[in-house]
Amino acid sequence: MKDCHCGSGRPFSDCCEPYLKGLAQAPTAEALMRSRYSAYVEGAVDYIIDTCLKKEGDDAIDHKSTRDWSEKSTWLGLKITSVEKGGIEDSEGTVEFEATYERDGLRDVHQEKASFKRDGRWLYDEGVIVPRTVVRASAKVGRNDPCPCGSGRKYKHCCGGAR
Repeated sequence: MKDCHCGSGRPFSDCCEPYLKGLAQAPTAEALMRSRYSAYVEGAVDYIIDTCLKKEGDDAIDHKSTRDWSEKSTWLGLKITSVEKGGIEDSEGTVEFEATYERDGLRDVHQEKASFKRDGRWLYDEGVIVPRTVVRASAKVGRNDPCPCGSGRKYKHCCGGAR
């Protein structure tokens, strides 16, 4: 038995798979969030779209873009960073999460604060991308500093020059 993609530590067959197959409904907002992540890993795009709250006047979800992101990414893990409400007795909830993935050789983290509503079943309402601050790993090289490649030339005349 393989572990569930969502990081719960439970087998996939006992965790998210019943939701993806329509055999059960997620009992909490967090369970729905976890199952939606597993759906991206499994390429279950219809589940992702079917678990979105449809609002009057909304444009339809872009099926092709969702499928591309799902299938062209290597999903590396899900981390739930906070949960507000979204329990069995609640009608609304918020789940903040980080989904790590790799695409086109680049590793990225999708960090989002997602809101969910329950109207008979839990549905994804909307999400706000959490901005990340990029921190430089090393000191910035000035234009007139020696080039870090070791050539002995100024950075602006070596690796930092316009190409």
